[in-house]
This record gives sequence, structure tokens and C-alpha cells, in this order.
Amino acid sequence: MSELFSLLERAQKGDEDACRVALEKNEGLVWSVVRRYCGRGVEMDDLYQLGCIGFIKAVKGFDLTYGTQFSTYAIPKIAGEIRRYLRDNGAVKVGRTTREKGQALWILRQRLRGQLGREAHVSELAEAAGMSAEEIAVIELATSPPESLQQETVEGLTLESTIGTEGIEESLVEKIALREAIDSLPEREKWTILLRFFKGLTQQQTARIVGVSQVQISRLERRGLQRLRESLVG
Repeated sequence: MSELFSLLERAQKGDEDACRVALEKNEGLVWSVVRRYCGRGVEMDDLYQLGCIGFIKAVKGFDLTYGTQFSTYAIPKIAGEIRRYLRDNGAVKVGRTTREKGQALWILRQRLRGQLGREAHVSELAEAAGMSAEEIAVIELATSPPESLQQETVEGLTLESTIGTEGIEESLVEKIALREAIDSLPEREKWTILLRFFKGLTQQQTARIVGVSQVQISRLERRGLQRLRESLVG
């Protein structure tokens, strides 16, 4: 039996020293998860403490007879403890300047709706605000609440169903892979996926923001989804 499994076995029997040593030997594992959540408005030391709680829960719940690596089981537990705190405490922070711009855009949208008798097109909003369509997209994505993989576009599509992997939200979000995969996409494909599946926009609305035709958006969407499939399930 490996040293780690020996420590885990003793810890599960109530040996607090063994639990402490296991944590010390896996401090790097905890930090590797914690660093993924920096910049969310919570001090790194506090995130680390949350990660340690998740690690200890993993120690207590790990099945020594299952034949899998402990880290494979521990990473989702550590990430889950941190994500639970961020979710319950609303700790995802947006910079003051971005937040103020988001509020100004919201007010401007209301004023243009009253003047035009309809929702302003992105180009009209951009002209009135003195911003580019891309700047508006960045601000609105940053100031909108986080969405689930079950967020639907107006066509009823979800990123989960489109990628087509069972239990994808559970497995991918727990392993902190989805955002990294999206960030690694070419710029236009990334914005297409974010706007379509996280903002729920139509292809036509997305085309106006990205500055291409609807046909091009359809192609960007297909390529982006294919890259995500290859990255996440390949």
C-alpha cells in the first residue's frame, strides 16, 4: 500500500495527525485548484482554507477499494467547496468602472427604447454610448450573472446538449475545464460561444456584435463547438 493510501486509511479511522500529514503532502494539489478562483473577490488565504475543507471531505469520503487515484476524487471536492462558497456569498466581483459602465448602458438602453419605441440595435447603442459593439459585449458579459450550461438560446439550445456528453456540467465544471477550453478558442469563436450559449442571443444578434454575417456566425459556432468537443471529451 502506498504511503498516501496508508495515511488516508488511518485518517478515515480518526487519526487526525494522519489527516494533517496527508494535507501537508498534498498542499500543491489544493493550491492548484485554489489558483483557478483568484480574482473572485475572496482572499487567496481564505480560498485555501475552503480548499482544505474540501480536501478533508475528500479524505473522509474516498473509497480506498475503488482503484482510482485520490487526486481524481479530491479535485472536484476541493473545487466544489470553493464554488459553493462563491455561489452562496455572491463573491464574484466586477470592477467598479465596469459596473458603472454597465449601469450607464442600462439607462441608455431604456432611454433609446422610449425614443425609438423598440429595443435599440447594438449599432445604435454603440453610437449613442460612444463605444464599439465589442466594448458593449465585454461590459454586458462582465456585469450579467453567471449562467449554467443549461442556459438556453432562443432556439432552445444549450451548450450541454449541443456538445452532447451526458453529465457534462457535473464532470467539466467540477474539473474546472470548460472556461479554460472556451478561453483557448480563437477570438471570434470564443465570443460566438459566449454570446450564443451564455447570453442566449440569436445568431443574428451575435452577428451584429461580432461584426460578421449570420452565415459566418453559423460557421464560427460549428467550429467553436467542434473544438470544445475535441478539447473536453476527446
